[in-house]
Amino acid sequence: MANPFRGEVIKLYKNLLYLGREYPKGPVYFRERLKSAFMKNKDETDPEKIKKLVARGEFVIKELEALYFLRKYRTMKKRYYEPEE
Repeated sequence: MANPFRGEVIKLYKNLLYLGREYPKGPVYFRERLKSAFMKNKDETDPEKIKKLVARGEFVIKELEALYFLRKYRTMKKRYYEPEE
């Protein structure tokens, strides 16, 4: 029997992999950590546990997006505004 969350988990993995390209420690570091996190939970069959893991992954996506927006904001601020002293 196929897992009903399979498509959702694959989509989450692909989104995280895409976002990991700009990770501050490098895409290779992020990809290794991502793969190990997914492989650690690959045998999970409890639907409630899978939902919690997917929700955690979506939270990580939001945190990564916030990190990237903040980094871009700081760069733009340095570029166009004089430092306040």
